Amino acid sequence: MRVIFVCTGNTCRSPLAEGLFKDKLKKLNITDIEVTSAGLAAFAGDEVSANSVNTALNYGVDISAHRARPLSPYELEDSLIFCLSASHYNALVPFVDKDRLFILGNGISDPYGGTQEIYDRCAEEINKALDGVLKTVIRLGTEIVPMKDGHIAEISSIERLCFSLPWSENALRDELENENAHFLTALTLGRVSGYIGIIEICGEADVTNVAVHPDFRRLGIGRKLLDTAESEAVQRNCKSITLEVRESNTAAIRLYSGNGYETVGIRKNFYEKPTENAVLMTKQLTELNYENTCN
Repeated sequence: MRVIFVCTGNTCRSPLAEGLFKDKLKKLNITDIEVTSAGLAAFAGDEVSANSVNTALNYGVDISAHRARPLSPYELEDSLIFCLSASHYNALVPFVDKDRLFILGNGISDPYGGTQEIYDRCAEEINKALDGVLKTVIRLGTEIVPMKDGHIAEISSIERLCFSLPWSENALRDELENENAHFLTALTLGRVSGYIGIIEICGEADVTNVAVHPDFRRLGIGRKLLDTAESEAVQRNCKSITLEVRESNTAAIRLYSGNGYETVGIRKNFYEKPTENAVLMTKQLTELNYENTCN
């Protein structure tokens, strides 16, 4: 996957976006994305502006070696392109599929010729907007696949990060032989980012566990896991799906409620370390209500 940030001259805004986004990916240990920047009217070899270099250093990022380059027509065929303003977006609309063309945030103000303070404010705009870029890249770069033995070590690590009584590798491996178990893995750019376990008996599905690595939370992976598990359960003629969640886990409860789950009871002192009630939630599964939820 290639991500390109595009502005006019490729000496101010887009090099900042490139450098700051590379740093975000590095912190997530994501290495399978090519990140670059280009200009629609760039003079190849121009140096990045001194103010942009200084601003990037405030984030611990060195972009001093950057040199401007024009956007290549060949890059328009398969890249995710994030434009720094609506004018750049409009210039590229005739040449790029709209599902690969975006405006960064609401458009980033142009600091060209401004003071260092103006460049600093520009970098703040960019850094905030890059969270949306990360979500888009994660969404497009995540696939949900059946759990395999090769995933188990990483899934077990996620279990230990997320739960006080985690499943062991052996316990997870046992489910590979369980004909009633349907466990799915989220692979984000080749890295195991989460998983979900479903046990099905007599047309009823029960979520044993759903967990997302802390590095990949709030990026839509939990919802993607849940949607896929529900869709596959419908295909296997399940009529309902049930799960338990810690009473204090408000983020998860919001996710499940948003996916159509309803609270049907409380299981007292269900969890240990620490002892806590479980909220019992269920959802009726039909092809119609699943399509409505997804749409």
